[in-house]
Amino acid sequence: MSRPRWLRRPWQAALFGVVLAAALAYAAIGAFIWRYAEGAMAQPTRPADAALVLGSRAFLDGKPHPCLTGRVDTALALAQAGLVRQFVFSGGVDSEDGRTEATVMQQHAQAAGFAGPMVLEPASTSTRLNLSLSRPLLVAAGVRSVVIVSEPYHLWRIERLVRMSGFDQGFDVQYVGAQTSCWRALGPLSKGALREPAAIVNNAFRGLLF
Repeated sequence: MSRPRWLRRPWQAALFGVVLAAALAYAAIGAFIWRYAEGAMAQPTRPADAALVLGSRAFLDGKPHPCLTGRVDTALALAQAGLVRQFVFSGGVDSEDGRTEATVMQQHAQAAGFAGPMVLEPASTSTRLNLSLSRPLLVAAGVRSVVIVSEPYHLWRIERLVRMSGFDQGFDVQYVGAQTSCWRALGPLSKGALREPAAIVNNAFRGLLF
């Protein structure tokens, strides 16, 4: 059987091989994230001074995005269980809707009746900056132990960034995966989860993960 015409030229076959390898690598990273995420939703094993809630897109269809507010709801549940005393909301201006993620999270917590201390970090535009810009705020607030809250697909990269940046040298760090409505409905097919392998590759090439 003759090969398809588009594979008869060497450069076309090479390009096909590169695209196929990239697709397989992307799928493998996605599968790894999914397996890791399934075991990353347990409650913290000990109380902490604060919950550090990492931001994501702020609004969707004119309302606070459920992927973001679901993270806040997880922090609220931790506070209700007596596991945290205060919140730190980390997230800058969302380029898609012009709203500040940290402010939207604060407003959601207030609307839910939380009256404890809340610290806002309103400038970060990446997970790495979430950590680095929140660090001095945590220190200033007297925080020594922290639970980092994000959606499950995000936690493997967060843990690597925490270790590589030395963030965990200044704080006792725990993690909890927020089972937001986005996660429950779509899991690995949610927009954030589909973008996460690319973020991992980007961070790895920049030497931030290993």
